[in-house]
Amino acid sequence: MMKIGVVGFGAAAIGFINELKDSDHEIHILERSKDIYSSSISGIRSDGKIFVSSTMGGDMELPLHIQHEVVRFYIDKLNPEDRKSVKTGISFDSKSIYFEDFYSEGFEPVNSKFWHIGTDKLGSILKKVYEDFSAKPNIHFHFNKRVEDIEIFEDKIVALGKDFEAEFDYLVIAVGRSGHGLIKKITEKHPELVAANNTVDIGVRYELPDHAVEAINNEMYEFKVKLITKTGYTVRTFCNNPSGKVVLENYDDFVTVNGHSNSEGSSENTNFAILCTTRFTQPFNDPFGYGSYISRLSNILAGGKKVILQTYDDFLNTKRTKRLGRVKPTLPESDFILGDINLVLPRRITVSLTEFIEKLGKVVPGVVYPDNLMYAVEVKFYSNKIDNNRYKNLKFIGDCSGHTRSITYATGHGKLLGRNLL
Repeated sequence: MMKIGVVGFGAAAIGFINELKDSDHEIHILERSKDIYSSSISGIRSDGKIFVSSTMGGDMELPLHIQHEVVRFYIDKLNPEDRKSVKTGISFDSKSIYFEDFYSEGFEPVNSKFWHIGTDKLGSILKKVYEDFSAKPNIHFHFNKRVEDIEIFEDKIVALGKDFEAEFDYLVIAVGRSGHGLIKKITEKHPELVAANNTVDIGVRYELPDHAVEAINNEMYEFKVKLITKTGYTVRTFCNNPSGKVVLENYDDFVTVNGHSNSEGSSENTNFAILCTTRFTQPFNDPFGYGSYISRLSNILAGGKKVILQTYDDFLNTKRTKRLGRVKPTLPESDFILGDINLVLPRRITVSLTEFIEKLGKVVPGVVYPDNLMYAVEVKFYSNKIDNNRYKNLKFIGDCSGHTRSITYATGHGKLLGRNLL
């Protein structure tokens, strides 16, 4: 029997703990939030799209049967009535009427199956998971425990916080992308843990009326496409939310933009991310710092912890937006200012985004309405890719490991580690 510490209670931690809940191991979860109702689990807490795909969601090999196990796990946590409201669909199956249209414009349509639970149903799932785990005599939750550093010894790992330190035989770091500060601190002290570090996705959250994309939303609800632009950058769509809302995503010292939707819809607009993948080469090794810098620059120009909002026509003409047209923003007015995104994003990224949107408009004409809205910035950070073979008693799972970027893959990553440990 081992004393196992788990830092963070997110998707990856849930997958790991679920595999060990009936074992003899003593498991302690150190969660920085004050209680289960305040904890944040990215996609589990916001929107809750779960998908099964072999081409997206992570850079690790996660067998399809494990992905389906993850989907069943979360769906089973809903009450029977709520299960009926879970939307399902397929992004670009072989029979899609849009496949050839996108392909002929140079896009790569991404195939995946998805289940959309909805933001309004996610709290009940998290509560049920917590109650199930808490009922086990070997599982112990410790809230208000922010781990700020660790010490690595041959026979133990020590987790250090402001007013505590805890020793474990085996420690699992599962802090997600929001735990970048801890990951950076650990990897700076132990650079041997870093296998690779060179990627960040930077772009905008795009918002337009439901009717402009009604046909494609009815066809597949979530459409996912990639395009290699003339700059050499790959641009992709991400997190499509029919009848959804734009929201802020809060980090310690800046805010970015995101989107979500409830199970029954909450507006008359659709929003989705358009992201440009930026990869760096040596000697640069801080893509998170690069993305953070651009995010803070956006906030500075917006006069605080706000984002910049611009119409598509003004973006094309590099003019500051001073008034809006027919499309009304779903993000509260207190969270944005009207401005010019061109002052924030590097030219190579703006050129890539423009090419992507213009080509997208050839397939879905409503995408290029002049008064559609662009919010900046949206950033998807990728943690350092961690070498989990470096230490036998220290493991990193989920998005903080750099090997996953979705609920499905993060949870599956945790499941695989738990099974290997057993």
